[in-house]
Amino acid sequence: MGHSSLDPAFQELRPWNDGRLMGAKRALKPQQVWAIRFWLDQHRRLRDRALFDLAIDSKLRGCDVVKLRIGDVVAGGHIRDRAIVVQQKTKRPVQFEIVEPARRTLLAWLERRGGTLNDYVFPSRNDYMKHMSTRQYARLLREWVTGIGLQAEEYGTHSLRRTKASIIYKATGNLRAVQILLGQAKIESTVRYLGVDVEDALALSEKTEI
Repeated sequence: MGHSSLDPAFQELRPWNDGRLMGAKRALKPQQVWAIRFWLDQHRRLRDRALFDLAIDSKLRGCDVVKLRIGDVVAGGHIRDRAIVVQQKTKRPVQFEIVEPARRTLLAWLERRGGTLNDYVFPSRNDYMKHMSTRQYARLLREWVTGIGLQAEEYGTHSLRRTKASIIYKATGNLRAVQILLGQAKIESTVRYLGVDVEDALALSEKTEI
């Protein structure tokens, strides 16, 4: 099925990506992060608040966020201050911090969720023994961003991975630190990932007096 290139209607067909925003998704700004948190709290979506906070802090890809097990974030009955996981894409270990707001929401969620250390933090809605799918994670993100009036097409699960990294870079200009936090092997990848350009470099230089 489909159109022939000789069909009159062929010239009227829109490309699949016509009108869509392609390329890297935007990172969230700090005020947008807090707006989403307020929206999730207002709607009493405890699981989603814990997922959102952990995704922001961990700076992990979506495929790694959904596969986190309770034992990855809990030790001795307490939420860890720091955790370490092996990334699915690179097979390299990466450490991340879990700051107090995320620890608080994670603890509240896990108290309701129950389970053992080997269970997934965010189980599938279809099979409680399996983890949430990346597709479900992406659908939830669309709900969060549209809930505060943002365009869903401009954001994706990678937006949460980029958010804290971009804030750290803008505050410090330290690419090497961001590279380590993202678990990337090459600094060039971090430069591309953050969208660092000449304007960024000049802005940092202008702030430095000697």
